Amino acid sequence: MTTSDFPAGAPCWIELTTNDVDRSREFYPALFGWTAEESSAEFGGYFMFLKDGVPIAGGMPVPEGMQLPDQWNVYLSVEDARKTLEVAAAHKATVRVEAMDVADLGTSAVIEDPSGAQIGLWQPNTFPGFGLRGQPGTPAWFELLSLDYDTAVSFYREVIGWDAHTMADTPQFRYTTLGRDDAARAGIMDAAGMRGERGTGEWSVYFAADDTDALIGRVTELGGSVVRPAEDTPYGRLAVATDPTGALFKLMGPNKG
Repeated sequence: MTTSDFPAGAPCWIELTTNDVDRSREFYPALFGWTAEESSAEFGGYFMFLKDGVPIAGGMPVPEGMQLPDQWNVYLSVEDARKTLEVAAAHKATVRVEAMDVADLGTSAVIEDPSGAQIGLWQPNTFPGFGLRGQPGTPAWFELLSLDYDTAVSFYREVIGWDAHTMADTPQFRYTTLGRDDAARAGIMDAAGMRGERGTGEWSVYFAADDTDALIGRVTELGGSVVRPAEDTPYGRLAVATDPTGALFKLMGPNKG
């Protein structure tokens, strides 16, 4: 599926922060069939991953002097990044990176939502975000595992502008989506029971696979690690992995059964 526009609050970009740029630039193209553009000195070593010539994700080195884990970051499309920061702060979010214009491409910012999860904001100008979604080797789904589910759902509905729909609300499984059914773009899952009181909430990205088992096997061949082996679920055959430097990502493909 090609992507030219994004509903309010929809994930529109993903970005890898890495302590080993060279290794990351080798791993993901070998795994997903991406190509890595040259790093830009003007933008602090930032570069883009492409799939069939279409922008899929960004990559950047951890800034010098900072100790940050390797991780995938998710950005949501907003109409006005600066205004969103004001409203977010009024709803008990913490601004981590102030709004910053990126040439004529758009405006970025990063917040920690009131449930404790970090999320990026992107106000598009000439660059809307990734150009493919749901095809093998491209982003397929985005998910917030929240330790404060009710607060998170309220925040993304009221501040980010989600068209929020309750998919499930039982003691065993609580889940809200941005959009409904086939039009859904992302989800919030109540993870308090899974994680107890430790850690913080976190966003993650699922990449589409035509064969989850084959792809998770390829992860280990390339030096990554399997966190959760492939298994059939009502939402596809899912797996969780990390790249060779520890950045976590998820895979989603057709069920075997």
